[in-house]
Amino acid sequence: MKKQYLIILAFAGILALTSSCHFGAKYKALIVTGQNNHNWKASSPILKQLLEETELFSTDIATSPENKADMSSFAPNFSKYDVVVLDYNGAAWPEATQKAFEKYVSNGGGVVSFHAADNSFPEWKEYNKMIGLGGWGGRTEKSGPYLYYVGDKMVLDTAAGRGGSHGKNQEFEIRMRNIEHPIVNGLPKRWIHGSDELYNSLRGPAENLEVLATAFSAKNAGGTGRNEPILMTIKYGKGRIFHSTLGHPSATGGPALECAGFIVTFQRGAEWAASGNVTQKVPYDFPNAGSSSLRAGFKQLTLEDDLTKIATYDITKSTKYFVDLQTRIRAEGKTPEAMQGFEKKMISVLQKAEATPEGKRLLMHELSWMGSDLSIPVIQELAKNAALKDEAEFALARLKPTK
Repeated sequence: MKKQYLIILAFAGILALTSSCHFGAKYKALIVTGQNNHNWKASSPILKQLLEETELFSTDIATSPENKADMSSFAPNFSKYDVVVLDYNGAAWPEATQKAFEKYVSNGGGVVSFHAADNSFPEWKEYNKMIGLGGWGGRTEKSGPYLYYVGDKMVLDTAAGRGGSHGKNQEFEIRMRNIEHPIVNGLPKRWIHGSDELYNSLRGPAENLEVLATAFSAKNAGGTGRNEPILMTIKYGKGRIFHSTLGHPSATGGPALECAGFIVTFQRGAEWAASGNVTQKVPYDFPNAGSSSLRAGFKQLTLEDDLTKIATYDITKSTKYFVDLQTRIRAEGKTPEAMQGFEKKMISVLQKAEATPEGKRLLMHELSWMGSDLSIPVIQELAKNAALKDEAEFALARLKPTK
């Protein structure tokens, strides 16, 4: 996966309009990119990958001319797509392209505004209605009010001042404001996002806008001392817009894009924008209020990932894979047959000579409450090893029926 990602990045600089055929995909997505004050050559291929790994989307990328180049021929055919993802912050589109986009959204097209896309087009009135709030680009009180939360109350503040700022990159807690919305339904009410820019002081029309989540912008980190909007939805005509301020990209993606919280809300937000519904389940590795959760290679963990890593485990470095395995067992082990499926795979790791004592101890502890007679012979054998004796005897005491 990492190798594939690096190859994609190597060719990103020469993207013009690339197409991907995913047979069975329900929706067609277009990523608009090519100019940005952020690293679009890293972010756009990642966004494409994230959309397509859901198996819901086939995705094209429309790359604009370079900054200060002739934009007159830039005219993506928006009407071909169910959702348009905006990874763009640059020169104005031709008037005909702007009108085509307005018509597309007004007639029911879906839009995802990703990170710095809300910096773009400060003079385009209808665009600012679509994204609800924006920053930078000379935005002031003339652009609309600030929006933030005080306690549980949303505030529209018409005070004078520039729009758009952020403090230093940091991890921060995200707080759900509407847990009933399909995009965030089932997510933890509070969770930690990977290190990112926390946008603050956004302002704009704020019409037909619903805030799904906020984050506290701490003054000691260069923020406002207010709860700022992070995830939003906006209605424009018949169109649906999902606006996420998350996702500041580094040269290779970085923690803001690797965060499972960003990935899941982006994927679910795109599905909602395309259809009005969300069918994707909340994954096991979604972060909680205790810590962020990063996906190396931007890929969700599988049971095979967990067992492969646990075989060579060092719990002093990470509990990620064991916690994921525990969560998976509790969520999916609803029948004896399902539990036995997990048990057999865990036994196969216990039988590997190269598996670490730490990994074997963790698996025996888990098997002690959910294992069956299948586990007893292999654990009896492990009890002969001095490094494993205590955990093996503990597991056997729980697994063997009392007389």
